Amino acid sequence: MKSKEVKYTPRNLKDTLIEMKDISELMVDLAYSAMIYDDVDIAEEVLYLEEKMNLLDYQMKITAMLSARRIEEAEEMSGVLQVADSSETIANAAGDIAKIVLRDMGIPLELKYALREAEETVVRATVNEKSKMVNNTLGDLELDTETGMTIIALRRNHNWIYDPNENTKIKAGDVLFARGHDEGIPLFVGLATGREYSPKKIDYEPSLKGLKQAVDIIVDMKNMAELSVGLSYSAILFDNEDIAHEVKILESEMDSMKYELQHWVLETAKHLNDPSQLRGLLHLANASETISDAGYGIADTVLRDIETHPVITLAVRGSDEVITKLEVEDCSPIVGKTFKDLKLETETGVHIMAMKRNNRWVYSPSDRTTVQSGDVLIARGTHTGEDALIDVCKCPVEEEDNY
Repeated sequence: MKSKEVKYTPRNLKDTLIEMKDISELMVDLAYSAMIYDDVDIAEEVLYLEEKMNLLDYQMKITAMLSARRIEEAEEMSGVLQVADSSETIANAAGDIAKIVLRDMGIPLELKYALREAEETVVRATVNEKSKMVNNTLGDLELDTETGMTIIALRRNHNWIYDPNENTKIKAGDVLFARGHDEGIPLFVGLATGREYSPKKIDYEPSLKGLKQAVDIIVDMKNMAELSVGLSYSAILFDNEDIAHEVKILESEMDSMKYELQHWVLETAKHLNDPSQLRGLLHLANASETISDAGYGIADTVLRDIETHPVITLAVRGSDEVITKLEVEDCSPIVGKTFKDLKLETETGVHIMAMKRNNRWVYSPSDRTTVQSGDVLIARGTHTGEDALIDVCKCPVEEEDNY
């Protein structure tokens, strides 16, 4: 078959990097959605986006080479190319996850339900005709701050809309796929369907000995892979070597977890007539570990003290999902409250990835963690969610008496 000719089209470097970051992260969300819900259409869309990423990567390399005229510019541009290459690696890993569905590798039902309860998960809901969502745009609904969930895709009849924007209008019967913290799921599902959300419980006899152990490892790997990517962009945005070192540690932990899962698979395969049913687990673990490696590839630009090109910072700040760093002041109303009390994910739509206290970093702080004055929070979410987080954390303004 004759290969398709690819022609170079001049593009803005920043816009290309933004598009690569947004598409790669969208692909990861869609790939997990396809796997959890056995959705071939979404899986095929992931592979289509993978082809688009390949083209963007080609355009990025040509543009970068044309932009560098001196050695100093070339050194800066090497960091841009490393970030772009890592984004494409993330996209390729998402494509591998989608192939689990397309090649019918098989994933245990237990794992699909466990992934729906991960730190950040994907939920599906059909819009009821009486829902207040009907005929409103996503901009009007502000679901990220109202429920803590972000719509990543919707299906209308047989048509798909991926990565909808604030002007996308919701119709009755739309099937929505949303990503966010598990606390926001009941609010989101209730808003869309008009019914109280009750998690579906499954009663089953584990078909494989020790399957729960394997499921726990996979869920942890998914959470850590996504955390690695978020922290890596934080490290490069704030030029923070501490965070970059933590990404390196996470990458090492992911290697250990993959080896542990591989050992479990080899031990279990000895007792099965058809070991091929374990392929999906290995495929998913490898993809998650690859995403973590890509995160380290981004953070590595900080560790190797590569001069950060301004376009990288502009791209991270200009993407659909932004990263925020703020320090909690003495007068902030959130001081002394736990994250469970604050419900920042559902109130603001942002996810707290990390917190620094007394020169020590805490990643994915638990609900029981109490916020203290001087804490530094690293969060990711939409631009609207960022504004909401700042409003929640800022000190109250005392009104002056008028005489």
